[in-house]
Amino acid sequence: MAFKYAIALTGSIATGKSTVASLMALNGMRVIDADSISHEILEANAQWVKENFGEEFVKNGKVDRPALGKLIFSNKDAKKKLEEFLHPLIRQEIEARSEKQDSFKFPYLIDIPLFFESQAYPIKDSVVVYTPPELQLERFMKRNGYSKEESLKRIASQMPIDEKKERATWVIDNSKDLPHLQDEVEKFVNTIKEKYL
Repeated sequence: MAFKYAIALTGSIATGKSTVASLMALNGMRVIDADSISHEILEANAQWVKENFGEEFVKNGKVDRPALGKLIFSNKDAKKKLEEFLHPLIRQEIEARSEKQDSFKFPYLIDIPLFFESQAYPIKDSVVVYTPPELQLERFMKRNGYSKEESLKRIASQMPIDEKKERATWVIDNSKDLPHLQDEVEKFVNTIKEKYL
């Protein structure tokens, strides 16, 4: 059975989830990354993207993700179509990797950006990477070069970070600098080790 030892790692856009996933791996935690799985699956289905959204979304046989992203965020039907195609394939792959990890009988993380929004995974415990909303907006604008309006629109497409914080089993605070974040991750990993070793 999949997901027995899984902990969902989640957050929101620009809260530092990818950084935390890397730090977790450096600290010896095994991580299944739903984002990279979705990229792999999207690339493998470039032909499907071309047939369903148009050839301007595929360049040199590769999906033009920024262009597709713009379409998806501004067109509900396109978003729905893409999600209905991708999600079952992503789910299948995550489940297969999860079963493999469960065989070690020790907790591992599944990095799922929309864990609370989708409610698609029967995972009991979760850890949320938290950044205060105003800092999240500032980091997102700096990282992506979007206008404030566009940034707020993208952030609003997800559940508010404060709500995720309320629902989480554990919270990793990413409101300061990298050394602070490293410290937060180490504390979390030690908590898990104490609980299961």
